[in-house]
Order: sequence, then C-alpha cells, then structure tokens
Amino acid sequence: PRTGAGVRTTISDDVVWLAHITARYVTMTGDSAILDTALPFVEGEPLAPGAHDAFYTPTVSDRKVPLYDHCAMALDLAIARTGPHGLPLMLGGDWNDGMNRVGEDGQGESVWLGWFLMTTLDAFLPIAEARGDAEHVAAWRAHRTALLAALESDGWDGGWYRRAYYDDGTPLGSTDSAECRIDSIAQSWAALSGAGDPDRARMALDAVMTHLADRDDGLLRLFTPPFDDTDREPGYIKGYPPGVRENGGQYTHAATWVVHALGRSGRGTEALAMFDLINPIGHAMTPEAVERYRVEPYVVAADVYGAGPLTGRGGWTWYTGSASWLYRAAVEGIHGITLEGGDALRVDPALPDGWDGFSATIIIDSRPHRVVVRREAGQVHISCNGKSSDGNRFDI
Repeated sequence: PRTGAGVRTTISDDVVWLAHITARYVTMTGDSAILDTALPFVEGEPLAPGAHDAFYTPTVSDRKVPLYDHCAMALDLAIARTGPHGLPLMLGGDWNDGMNRVGEDGQGESVWLGWFLMTTLDAFLPIAEARGDAEHVAAWRAHRTALLAALESDGWDGGWYRRAYYDDGTPLGSTDSAECRIDSIAQSWAALSGAGDPDRARMALDAVMTHLADRDDGLLRLFTPPFDDTDREPGYIKGYPPGVRENGGQYTHAATWVVHALGRSGRGTEALAMFDLINPIGHAMTPEAVERYRVEPYVVAADVYGAGPLTGRGGWTWYTGSASWLYRAAVEGIHGITLEGGDALRVDPALPDGWDGFSATIIIDSRPHRVVVRREAGQVHISCNGKSSDGNRFDI
C-alpha cells in the first residue's frame, strides 16, 4: 500500500480484499503458518496530482515482510482512509470501478466498503488475537465500533442502506437519488456481515427483492434506475448505455452476493429462486430464450443487459470470478456447507420450500465425506459420514 499524491485516485477496496482472502484461507484450512511467509512489495511512483491512472512496469522490492504484516498494513491503510461521515473513502472507485469520480476529491465515501471492511475486521481480529498483536487488536476494535455506528446512522436510508456519498456530501443510492436509488451490494454485505441491525438487514434484502429482482426479464439488477440524465458525474459508468454492464443491468458478481446473502439469512426459497434466475442454463430452455441471451449458456456471463431492446442479452462470458462466487453461493449459501480449521465441516443449510433434503460428497485431502440432510415432519436432520452432531459441526 502506498500513500502520497496518488492515494486519492486508487481503487479503495483492493487492500481490504488482501486481508479478507487471507483471513478466509486461514479460517478454512487452519494453516496459520502461511501468515509468516515473507513477501515483497510491488513498487511504483504515486500518481501525479490530478491524474486518474498511469501505465508503467512496476518493480518488486528487495524488502520482504510476513504476509501478516502485509494484511495489517492493508487494514491500517483502509482505516486511515476514513471520510467525514466515518465511512471508508470511495477514492477512485471501490468494488465498482466505474464509479471512479464519486470520491475523486478524497471526501466521497462508500457504504458498501464499510460493510465489507466490517466483515474483514471481524474475520481478521481472531487471527491478530492469536498472534498476541494487542496494539492492532485494540485499534481495530475501536474502529469497528465507530464504523458500525456510522453505517447504522449515515449509512441507513430508512428502507435500505445507501451506496455512497459524493465528495460534496450528497448521498448516492438513496430515495432522494434520481438515478441509482438502490444498489444491491450494500444490502448484500449488510446481511453477510452479520454485524448490523438484523431487522434492517432483513428490510435491505426485502428491498432488493422488490426493486432489483426482475423475474419478468430474467435478471437480478445491480442497481436501479441506471445513470442517464443525472447532472452528477459518478464516473465512466455513466458512459455505458442505461442497462448495460454495471449501469443498471445485471452484474453477475453482485447478483451472486444476493444469493449468498439470502441463503445465509435463512431465506432458502428466495435464494434458490435467485440462483435459478441467474444460472446461465436457465437462459437456454427455449429457442426464444437462446435468441434473446445470445451467449454460451454453459458458462457465467459477467453481465446481462437490462434496458431497451438488448434486455436479457448476455455479455462478456467465461467470467471466472462470478462463476466461483455462484458456486460458493450454492455450496455455502444454500446448502450451508463450509470447511472450518481444516479439520471440520459445518453444515447449516437454508432448505428451500419443496426440498426434502439433499446429499453431497465433499472430498478433502482425497478423502470423501458424505453429508446427508433430510427434512421430516418439519424437522431437519443432518449427518456426516453417518454421524449426527448437535451443533452441525462434524470432525473430519
């Protein structure tokens, strides 16, 4: 992570992803030794004042520090980049790179990134505690408290969570917004974090199902309405026609987060309905559907267009990031199967209505483990390798 003139125009979520993915790996596998792996830095000059990007060949530093230190520096930098509402700075875009001008002056903030940072802090704090890093534990816990208060005050819009704030303090993703009135990712991660007000998280997902789940056109929109006539300049996202790619169509990466959030919230029937909605094979059930979709129905498309004559057409297929999240939404979100510590499986399914159960074989270190879930007389029974567990956690 670099500071300096270019800090205002960097993509603000990248540093948080480093800590998030590392924490997830350690939690799933129990491999804490990876935290001591010494890794170098990528080096490059900060962006010049007023520059939005630069093209150059970066170098690799001679200096190396443990992966844990890289993650700690990343979280420290994310926390240092806090705006006037107590939310993370948007900078040159957060997850949605196309919103690259919402916070280009260094004052705009991201509500979504606040929920994602909250989730990452909660995942990484136990790792820091286990390493005896008392200084970081104290600082991160204090910021977590302040961040949650900001999310539940300035992040809440009354019926769902706002998406962001422009540099001048105008909210984005609000009932007061003429365009991009509601954005799905702030709602998904408010639920996935498990950190906020549960009633608000439920309302936020309800709003997604009401305003963004388009069953008639067969897509799950990123936000609505798309950018078109607004006088504000959110960034290059406004250069896409309404309904194309991130500009109000289905951006499948975000749609998978909705499925995952519904499943982890116990809303299995809705999670399955949204999974079926975005499953590419569902766009090829009739000749008419194939003609409308026009891309391969056996791989995930990055986006499905959502306005005008292109509505329902897929774009940019073989999108591996969205494909892996769709798989995770099915396995973890709906079936509720997760690996813990490398030596246990947890099975906490969100069974959709109409499912009597399911069975799954999980292969870990070349050894198969058979999970069976049955619903009988309103009760759900779970076993792994023929054994039951009161806490749905099975040693493997």
